[in-house]
Amino acid sequence: MRDGFVAPGATRASGGRPQQLFVLTSKGREAFPRHYSWFAQLLVEAIAQEHGATGLRTRLGRIASAVVVQLRQRTPEAGTRREKVAQLSSLMDELGYDARLTKDVGGAPGIEADNCVFHELAMKNPVICHFDLALMSSYTGSKVELQECMAKGGHVCRFRFQPRNQA
Repeated sequence: MRDGFVAPGATRASGGRPQQLFVLTSKGREAFPRHYSWFAQLLVEAIAQEHGATGLRTRLGRIASAVVVQLRQRTPEAGTRREKVAQLSSLMDELGYDARLTKDVGGAPGIEADNCVFHELAMKNPVICHFDLALMSSYTGSKVELQECMAKGGHVCRFRFQPRNQA
């Protein structure tokens, strides 16, 4: 109860002193494994089988665009590219990426993330990283370069943001 995992529920007659029953709270239910990664893997494989790798990348890009619309409803759009990247870094941190803004390299801001929220899925299907790249590109209006990837053996996921017209 102290940690918010359970709460008092109904009481039940016991022939003497009534028994207090307890129920899982939303927080308590979230503490149990849910196998989302397994289900996501099934969906990814089905899309890839039906539409091929290019179709899967297209679908991931569309999903990322829809997520950006949702994020924009929560947060007003920032002005400069660096401000957009900083705002995105904060949003990613809230979503569980353990993300932070990095120093500009050659004038391009970056983000490092210590937690790949799709790690297990990305290990089996590296194309999943396209979702993150599409989301970041759409959110910031930048070309996003994946410089290091945990799914490919890196220690972090590191992204660099450049104007779209630069190589």
